[in-house]
Amino acid sequence: MDEEEIPVVDTQSLTIKIANSGQQKLTATSSPYNSPSLISPPSSAFVSALQSPYISPRATLVTNPTQENQETLIAPLTSVIHPSPPVSYCGSQSDDVPSTSYTPPPERYDFSDDPTDTKLKIVTCVPVSGPETDPRISFSFPVPRISFAKGSVSPASNAKLRSCDVYIGFHGQNPNLVRFCKWLKSELELQGIACFIADRAKYADNQSHEIADRVICSVTFGVIVVTGCSFFNHLSLEEIRFFAQKKNLIPLFFNTDTNEIASLSNRNGDTKKCKEALDVILKCNEFRLETDESNWRSCVSKAAGILRAKLGRKSVVENCKEGFEELPFPRNKSFVGREKEIIDIEMTLFGCGDSFEQESSVPSVKGGTPGQSEGLADDESEADVGRGKYINLELGKNKETNKEAWVERNSLKRSKYKKSRSGKDKNLSMSVVCINGLAGVGKTDLALEFAYRYAQRYKMVLWVGGEARYFRQNILNLSLNLGLDVSADAEKERGRIRSFDEQESEAFKRVKREMFRDMPYLLIIDNLETEKEWWEGKDLHDLIPTNTGGTHVIITTQLNRVMNFDLLQLQPLTTPDAMILIRGRRKKEYLAGEVEFLHKFDEKLGRSSFGLWVVGSLLSELAILPSALFEAVNQVPVEETTSCSNLTIPDQQFCRTNPFLMKTLVFCTALLQQSNDSRDSVASRMLQVGAWFAPAPISVNLLAAAAKKIPVNRNRFKKWTKRMKVALCFYSGQCLTSQAWKSEEESALLLVKLGLARKANRQTGCWIQFHPITQIFAKRKDGLVAAKANVQGARKLGNPVTDSDHLWACAFLVFGFKSEPPVVQLKAMDMVFFIRKTALPLAISAFTTFSRCNSALELLKVCTNVLEEAEKSFVSQIQDWCHGSLCWKKKLQSNQRVDEYVWQEVTLLKATLLETRAKLLLRGGHFDSGEDLCRTCISIRTVMLGHNHAQTLAAQQTLAKLVRMRSKI
Repeated sequence: MDEEEIPVVDTQSLTIKIANSGQQKLTATSSPYNSPSLISPPSSAFVSALQSPYISPRATLVTNPTQENQETLIAPLTSVIHPSPPVSYCGSQSDDVPSTSYTPPPERYDFSDDPTDTKLKIVTCVPVSGPETDPRISFSFPVPRISFAKGSVSPASNAKLRSCDVYIGFHGQNPNLVRFCKWLKSELELQGIACFIADRAKYADNQSHEIADRVICSVTFGVIVVTGCSFFNHLSLEEIRFFAQKKNLIPLFFNTDTNEIASLSNRNGDTKKCKEALDVILKCNEFRLETDESNWRSCVSKAAGILRAKLGRKSVVENCKEGFEELPFPRNKSFVGREKEIIDIEMTLFGCGDSFEQESSVPSVKGGTPGQSEGLADDESEADVGRGKYINLELGKNKETNKEAWVERNSLKRSKYKKSRSGKDKNLSMSVVCINGLAGVGKTDLALEFAYRYAQRYKMVLWVGGEARYFRQNILNLSLNLGLDVSADAEKERGRIRSFDEQESEAFKRVKREMFRDMPYLLIIDNLETEKEWWEGKDLHDLIPTNTGGTHVIITTQLNRVMNFDLLQLQPLTTPDAMILIRGRRKKEYLAGEVEFLHKFDEKLGRSSFGLWVVGSLLSELAILPSALFEAVNQVPVEETTSCSNLTIPDQQFCRTNPFLMKTLVFCTALLQQSNDSRDSVASRMLQVGAWFAPAPISVNLLAAAAKKIPVNRNRFKKWTKRMKVALCFYSGQCLTSQAWKSEEESALLLVKLGLARKANRQTGCWIQFHPITQIFAKRKDGLVAAKANVQGARKLGNPVTDSDHLWACAFLVFGFKSEPPVVQLKAMDMVFFIRKTALPLAISAFTTFSRCNSALELLKVCTNVLEEAEKSFVSQIQDWCHGSLCWKKKLQSNQRVDEYVWQEVTLLKATLLETRAKLLLRGGHFDSGEDLCRTCISIRTVMLGHNHAQTLAAQQTLAKLVRMRSKI
């Protein structure tokens, strides 16, 4: 039968790139069928490309004379061959479960989804029957829709279609609806349930409808997301009725309920079908789900649980996140103000949720053409290289994340995107928010409050400390929360050995790929110090891609510029909110005269949220009047606030520009030192050592172990504490200093009560985290004693897994690293203990668990150099003693004698470090360097332990393996 002539359709925006195709062209004769090709690699776990709604049944590829031969345009009247889709075709980047392509958007948005629109025009998006087109046959019939292809469909294709377990149908342009449906699909795929998601009203060709109909007829369950628009679309009504007849319907109400749906259905002209569909939904009481913006996560989890149970699947992720606390701190019950900022963040990330006219979210990075993809020339994924030639139908996806893009963007939509990028159009959502403000203004509290309010809209909240030294490790720590394996490669006798750079890069990319896909995460980077990574100088662009997928990112920082993102400038609290905060937890009312002193505090502290909270805590815990507290704080000598010998230049500048805040903190320290019958309380010493730990939660046990290493000294505030006592004598009965703290935990919680630290969420034990300003203050004076106590405490109780940040902080204090000199000087035996108990386990854990190969090897190298310097000092002492006069020898012989036991321990530990470095270098293919280190280790152990000693033999085995591996190259 002759082909009927079909009107030419404008397809200027449909561009297909052929990878590795050279000059070859595809024509209508390339495939025996006018349908998607059924060719698929035998190992492919993905559903056939026949399911892809991107494919048009009447299309050909013609050469565009204005572009390179590698790009072609779709034209009417013919068909093309479509090999199997590339990896991660669905956009969720799931590589181990069958998946399908996501629904493309319509070519034209010439209709409204608003149920209340009086000009509502129901558009079916189905080709209208006429002399030039064949009528569509509904899947509601017992027999599936006949194929428009000239040839028959192979059984293999039908088998792949049947591999889909669940069909997810929805209708509407609300981006939050699309976001929720993608989340549901990704969650089901994570559970091993193959899904097909579609808004069929956006299909523009018959074959897309045909593919969806075949899937609908073959799936086990149909999840229909019901919105106010569903009953105005006959395709959604058709889906509801069909799955209800098969008794496998699971309706999910999105931001609506049955009463609203009933009222909206009365407006539909086809009230019979609407009432029939409504009756069907009302009868589905067993599996009917309802969700709004407050329970997205719960609803997705419940839906996954129902389908998993019905399909007989076991959960593959329920054990991955046990014991993981999403948010680092409890919710701040005293949080005040910032409602405008929270609304601004919500609008930026989610757009206008009630508007159905929104487009998809665009990256918030400035530059480039708004609303456009990165370009097909940059759109080559790993599948390009590994699979050879294929036609990439995922038009406009970003390089970092396989995201589908609209097929056509007219000039009106482009202008909307331009408005959104300049901040004038709030309908469109972006994915990154940067909160900028001065230290202590409340950036972390704002991010924490937003996370608690909107946690249900995300699969998980991921909180990362942005401090430069610890940022990379904090990102890799997310692998534990996400259930990822980022460990380094084991020793390989066969196969290619990857370099350390490759292993580190792959570990980082694995975390990055998991975070930035269709699964919605909220990533909060708190206190970002620099855009450059501290260890290797990599840019922040390496972490945050242009397209963040379903993930939203909130960054708190003092930087004036972050990756060209728009900054949300956080201003100090308004006066009414500041007065609420400064009243403390008890919210006590004061007379007008006392309120004036509250205003004085507000003025003197520069309206710092941190300072106001500390003053409010003092007022609450001491039960003191504001006037008395102001007088006591004012009595703090100026010299006590100016000592900044251990601080960096920016921190020194901060202390000088905030003298009254420093006075307030000195007052708090004096209170801690006045506890019962002790000149230096445990809480005060905890404050001193806490300044030198990493900016991360720390266990009270580790904190107390370090605090006990600080000797009890005289009270350096003795000159004025008597005057302070006189000022506070009236309140001494209820003062904190009169309480006897019975445990270390209570001492730590005292710091929390005074506002100097936060209590952290951890499953076991008590954990706290010091405020950054508190740490700056505590370093100001007598810091070296506290720093040494920090190192000794970490050596005693530090755990490389739970306390890795704090152990790295101790390593920085002892070894310095880079251009920074060491802060703590240890004796030879103390250095041996520190390296053996802290540095060596830390390096091995960083290498094996997190693939931090270069950092671990650098730490081990520094340790080796330190021990070599200790050996040289021993030799120097012996030489000095031997060359001295006889009377000098007799006079100082007892003092100058070198401890041979310490010397032996230093040398043997050096051999252990050399062997460890050789074993690690073996994993990265550095056989020559490893062999040299291993031979040195064998020489040391042969001399000191003997040739047949177990440790010597073990080193010889390592050497043999290195030689064998080197010979295979």
